[in-house]
Amino acid sequence: MSTELLHRKYRELNTSDEVTATNKRRAARTGEPETPPTKPLERIQTYLDYLQECITIEDPVEREYKLQRIKQVLNDKYVIKPEAIPDSYYESIRERHRQEGYGEIDIPADIKADLATDIVADQRNSLEKWINYLSSDDAKYPMELKYFAVRSILGLGKYDKKKKKFDKRSKGSAAPFPDLNRDALAYVFDGLEKKFTGKKVKFGNDISSEKQEEFKRYLQTDNFAELYAWAVENFNPIPEELLKKTEGKWREYPKGSSPAALVRDIEKYSTGWCIRGEATAARYLKDSDLSVYFSEDEKGAYTIPRLVLVRRSGATRELRGIAEDENHDEYIGEVARVKLAELPDGQLFEKKRTDMKLLTEIEKKMKAKEELTREELIFLYEINLKIKGFGLGSVPRIKKLRDQRHPETDMLIIFDSTADQVAHSREEITTDTKAYIGPLFSGIFQLDLEHVGTSFPDGMVRSMECTIGGKTKVQLKQELKAKKIQISQYAEDMIDSEEFTILENEEEINLKRLTVRDLGFFDGATTDQIFRKALELGLELCPAETGMYLILQNSTLDWMLVAMKQIADRNGQSNLFYLDQDSYGQRLIYPSPDLLDKKWDPDYKFVFRVRPSASLKQTGKEMRKAA
Repeated sequence: MSTELLHRKYRELNTSDEVTATNKRRAARTGEPETPPTKPLERIQTYLDYLQECITIEDPVEREYKLQRIKQVLNDKYVIKPEAIPDSYYESIRERHRQEGYGEIDIPADIKADLATDIVADQRNSLEKWINYLSSDDAKYPMELKYFAVRSILGLGKYDKKKKKFDKRSKGSAAPFPDLNRDALAYVFDGLEKKFTGKKVKFGNDISSEKQEEFKRYLQTDNFAELYAWAVENFNPIPEELLKKTEGKWREYPKGSSPAALVRDIEKYSTGWCIRGEATAARYLKDSDLSVYFSEDEKGAYTIPRLVLVRRSGATRELRGIAEDENHDEYIGEVARVKLAELPDGQLFEKKRTDMKLLTEIEKKMKAKEELTREELIFLYEINLKIKGFGLGSVPRIKKLRDQRHPETDMLIIFDSTADQVAHSREEITTDTKAYIGPLFSGIFQLDLEHVGTSFPDGMVRSMECTIGGKTKVQLKQELKAKKIQISQYAEDMIDSEEFTILENEEEINLKRLTVRDLGFFDGATTDQIFRKALELGLELCPAETGMYLILQNSTLDWMLVAMKQIADRNGQSNLFYLDQDSYGQRLIYPSPDLLDKKWDPDYKFVFRVRPSASLKQTGKEMRKAA
């Protein structure tokens, strides 16, 4: 597909700031003359190549940084500011209350502020869903189409079910951006690709001839809003009574096979998989083997797609389901378990499998009005570890289940405390305090509190114990490789450096993992700012070997950066260790050095050592009393 569509739809794109800046950077890097505005297609293509490069960078930290910058630009430009929310929005709330018989109401300033916060968050989150998906490895679409989709949804408001169309987005719109429907998007993209390659668009047997002609008309004008609305209306979700039937069989679609059979087999039902589009299915089958599990339909035939397994170069890459964001539905867990047990690398997905099993058990208990145990609440609120699912991003069921509960009550069960044992300011802390939820202050981590957080549950600081020291560099590297923990080449440079010193004797250290936001930086911060703030709070940098021991002693580990003295690599650039675990296994890598002088996003996690209070002889309770 060429860039002609984008040039035709967005005439200003050729001379826009972002395209001009990208072309200038390319000219400076290559030494070639800058492409002039008289060659719009070449200039736009250079910009698209840059966007593609941003989302395919191998270094996960640098890639995340680039992605966060793209999100920030879009948020700043398109997400409404609290002060820009029109009075008509608040008037509509008052009018709704009048119509529902509650009479006249006033909306005080503090309630308006809360409403405004929710509106901004909803817009930001709905926009990020599109960016996260389109920048993922799953969205195997041309960059031209991805750009077209994002530009289009930025101008769309609510979906009007009666009119079966999207409202046009006004400047002061308080509505979130359109929901992401992967089935609908896949069909639209496939239709556009077929149009530009001269191929015929295929429709399912359940689509009437009138509806088919309607879709073809929208294709002629490249009207994304109309195409997407049409697709949203014409894909049916699988009824729950059929989801309860899990008897079925796996069907194989080997690498290099025709995508037509795969698309034909899954197109009848809504799955959320991008392989509904024939062009995308072909891109998957070019280098991957796919297996799809089909369960029984109403006639007992195995036609309902429930799981898709993707294997590439002999390794399992994905095992996606048909629930929201391609997670597994609540009934298919046992089928997934059996399949993973058959795979040579199925153990890499063990945490995801056990997490989904426990989440389903919690869901069943809540439906039966049964009480959850403290351990189940700790799991549901992700106090110690993030719940991992098989889909993209977070597991939507978590929020749905939490929304049915009372966090203030659950919090006390998790903390094993009474309300008066939870402090929210420094002045409220007593010798009986078990937990503190509020802004962090100097010395907070020397008070020996059982639980500390800036908010509940998302702002809870995670505590970790780790034994370090007593091993040589060679022994540590051998143990990492024996456990098949991936070590990047530059991480090995850091370990081999003279600056990387190790402790001769074993030592127990207390660690705290916090986000940049927890430290009070809501718009992000540089490495220097983060380290200075942590030191003020009673934390200190970790010994260099901490990252290696942490990943060796924890089979499940959320990603984090190790706050440590920066060590130079072979190019003389300073780095930190970055720990991670995903379906590729555990990894000990380094963040791209050019990030160290730039801002880290508020959600980045750093692990620090708690500064020992060797000079203080008091116990934790005595220290709290003194405080």
